[in-house]
Amino acid sequence: MCGSASRGAKGACRYGDVASWRCGYSQEARADEMDSTLPAVAEELLKEIKKAFKETSHVPDDLLLGLKFIFGPCAVPALDLVDQRSVTRVTSPSGRTAYQVLGSSGKLYTCYSSCHFCTCPAFGFSVLQKSESLLCKHILAVYLSQAMGACQELTVSEEQLINILLADEEDEG
Repeated sequence: MCGSASRGAKGACRYGDVASWRCGYSQEARADEMDSTLPAVAEELLKEIKKAFKETSHVPDDLLLGLKFIFGPCAVPALDLVDQRSVTRVTSPSGRTAYQVLGSSGKLYTCYSSCHFCTCPAFGFSVLQKSESLLCKHILAVYLSQAMGACQELTVSEEQLINILLADEEDEG
């Protein structure tokens, strides 16, 4: 699905492509984008990826370059997680939703796209403590999986969802 796209993102950055992508985005963000947890330019990029993928079943190189430009070193590993179908949307009968991402280390991380949070150590360190990144590769993989319709689906009972959330608490404590 994205395998060739991932490899394309690893290639040398052509400044012209990134510059033309950046210039094509309006500097004035719409009000609905401002309410988002991500900067407006990141939201717009994810919308463009969703649109392009829906139309062509792949992500064009210019959008991959934009992804790498905005999200930095977590872009390619996030695409790899999407390729490996590592993202699962977990839903309970009440409509509560969380995402679980099987990381490259084999550990399962819980992500919440609604509040832009991941239980991985990289999120705690790079995003929360150091403010070096917008997000970790797991959250980006969730957003990309949503855009590409590549999420696994799992429906669980309310009790099972509580156990998933409590398991994360025990791991951190």
